[in-house]
Amino acid sequence: MQVNRDWAPIGADRFYNLVRNGFYDGNRMYRVRPYFIAQWGVHGDPEVSEAWARMCIPDDPVRENNARRRISFAFGQPGTRTTQVFINLALNNSLDRAGFAPFGEVIQGMAVVDSLYSGYGEMPPGGDGPDPRSIIREGNIYLDREFPLLDSILTARVVAER
Repeated sequence: MQVNRDWAPIGADRFYNLVRNGFYDGNRMYRVRPYFIAQWGVHGDPEVSEAWARMCIPDDPVRENNARRRISFAFGQPGTRTTQVFINLALNNSLDRAGFAPFGEVIQGMAVVDSLYSGYGEMPPGGDGPDPRSIIREGNIYLDREFPLLDSILTARVVAER
């Protein structure tokens, strides 16, 4: 992945700090919807998730579109971005209009992203996939018990800085 701070500086800075501090290590790719998004960012340890639950960052203006490969922060309502992010698996113009500001993109390994396990479907209430609220409460114990086929991030590291 390559982060482009000019696109969304607040989101880029948050992502950088989360990666630098090992937040994404061991995260499960809990929401993978083919031709839409691959989402992660709920920590496997409930205490860590709880600590971040209200550490919202302001929204960045959308300067780039949610094209395939682009990475954006997820949020439920404006002003509620915390740690959850997603990779666009297709061109998602509707996300631009909804305020999702890309801050980076996958520059190598998109075939790996395209092969992430998607068999559990959409998260509740629209489907029977992993529930982010249960992940926050129980962490990876819940995911390992109920959704053992999810792919995960082993480690996320900053490899070069400009």
